[in-house]
Amino acid sequence: MTSRVEVDSPAGFTGQQPRAVRKALGMLEAVAQLGPGTTAKEIARFAGVPPTTAYRMLNLLVAEGFLVRVPDLSGFALGRRTAELSRAAAATDTAASLHETVETLRSHTRFGLHVASFTGGRLRFVDQDPDHEIVGIGLLAKNLHANALGKLMLAHNPALGVGLELRRLTDHTVCDPEVLRAELVRTQRDGHAFENQECRLGRSALAVPVRNHAAEVVGGLCLQGSPLRVSDTDPEQLGFLHDGSRQLTGLL
Repeated sequence: MTSRVEVDSPAGFTGQQPRAVRKALGMLEAVAQLGPGTTAKEIARFAGVPPTTAYRMLNLLVAEGFLVRVPDLSGFALGRRTAELSRAAAATDTAASLHETVETLRSHTRFGLHVASFTGGRLRFVDQDPDHEIVGIGLLAKNLHANALGKLMLAHNPALGVGLELRRLTDHTVCDPEVLRAELVRTQRDGHAFENQECRLGRSALAVPVRNHAAEVVGGLCLQGSPLRVSDTDPEQLGFLHDGSRQLTGLL
C-alpha cells in the first residue's frame, strides 16, 4: 500500500511552492535589511511582491513565528524562529574568517567599517560595525544613487540603474542622471565610490569593491565618518580600504 504525504500549502500558492518560498525568504530579508518597524508596503517593494500577496504571506510568517508585529502595529520585526535560525547559522558559520578579518581591520581605524553583499542585485549588510551604527540604514538599499556602496553596485552592474528613481534625500544628493553617470564612470575607473552627505547630513563614506576568487565584484567595504574627516582624496584612507578589500577576497 502506497502512503501519501499531505503537505499543507497556504491558500493562493498551490502548485507554486518554489516561488512562494522565494518570496517569503525575500520578505524576511527585507525586514532583516530594513530593520524593525518596516511596513508591509516597504517589505513588498523590497522583495518585489504584490501588496495583496505580501499581506497574506506576512500574516503566515507572523503566525509561524518568523516575524512579529512591533508594539504599535505599524510594522514588522524578526521573530523568535528567525532568531533561532540566526544563532544556529552563527554556530556553524563557515565564513567566520570574514568577521575576524574585518574586526582586525577595525582595530586599525577610528572610522566605522562595514561590509555589504551585492548578491542578487541587492545591497545587504553582512557585517556592520558594532561601534558605529548606520543611522537610516533602510534608505541605503532603496537609494543606490545616494550612497557609496550603492554607487559601487551601479558602477559594476549598470543594469541596476535602468529606470532608477533619483530621489533627493539632502541638498547634496546627485539627482542629475548625467552627473551620476559621470561619477559612476569615475568610480569604476578609480576603484572607489564616494558619498558626501548625499543620503544623510553629517555623514560621508568611501567604498571599494570586494571580489571573489574569480575577480568578480560581489560586495563592498565601506568606511564611514564625518564629512570633515572622510575624503576621496586621502591616500591613507584609500590605501587602507584597498588593502582591506584584498584581504577579504573570496571571503564574501
